[in-house]
Amino acid sequence: MWNSHDFSKAEKIFSENLRFRGSLGIDTVGIDEFREYADMILTAFPNLYHATEIVVEEGPQVAVYVTYSGTHKGKLYEFEATGNRISYSGASFFTVRNEKITDIKVLGDRYTLYNQIKPN
Repeated sequence: MWNSHDFSKAEKIFSENLRFRGSLGIDTVGIDEFREYADMILTAFPNLYHATEIVVEEGPQVAVYVTYSGTHKGKLYEFEATGNRISYSGASFFTVRNEKITDIKVLGDRYTLYNQIKPN
């Protein structure tokens, strides 16, 4: 979904009460709030790509290690677009119940990201 930038199937894979906590200080509840977050991120990084490197599943829990990459072309919080390429790693932890994702926690390397988008 992230790599295609197509969130039209969100209702099929997410619980309507999806809780999302991200490393950029985001805490959302519900699919609509998650979409708002995704729109903000994709405005800042319109070519954002998630390269999945490791997936571990145990019961209803799934852990995914990824490398994020893209180009900073829009404002992200106080950081105006720089045109810089970014690449940093992170891990996402999903809880799945009744075949839908109910909870997502993301821990990303904010230090590396911020160093790549901060003004020179």
